[in-house]
Amino acid sequence: WLQSVAVRVIKSGKIPSHIAVIMDGNRRFARKQNMQSVEGHVQGFDKLAEVLYWCSELGVTEVTVYAFSIENFKRCKEEADGILDLALKKLRNMLSEMDKIHEHGVCIRVLGNLSYLPVELQSVVAEVVYQTQANTRCFLNICLSYTSRDEICK
Repeated sequence: WLQSVAVRVIKSGKIPSHIAVIMDGNRRFARKQNMQSVEGHVQGFDKLAEVLYWCSELGVTEVTVYAFSIENFKRCKEEADGILDLALKKLRNMLSEMDKIHEHGVCIRVLGNLSYLPVELQSVVAEVVYQTQANTRCFLNICLSYTSRDEICK
């Protein structure tokens, strides 16, 4: 109920067409909650799903998510692998929910230096991007394995 009221209030003003989200603070959150850092990332992804729903409700047509920087590979292997495994799981879920994605007209684009990613993740990314490329109602840009420096040097 409160969320629907908040949406109506926000809609009374100008809504941006594009919003960017930096996925930061999941480790700090996990530490404060005495959780494994990977669990903080799981909860961060769950919150992102809520944010994407809110954006859809508000009429935001493009969302860019900075999900995994090349710098994240410098973290301990267990944490980096945990985040990449989580990304793989979420992208596979997208493949299984493709009917809903098409129904909402979502085009999913994945940006970054994907050659750094595990081959299995690259394959699933390619499939999600391919299956949604004709959708034009709204856009979800997922930045994986990116840095601004890497983008400039390409």
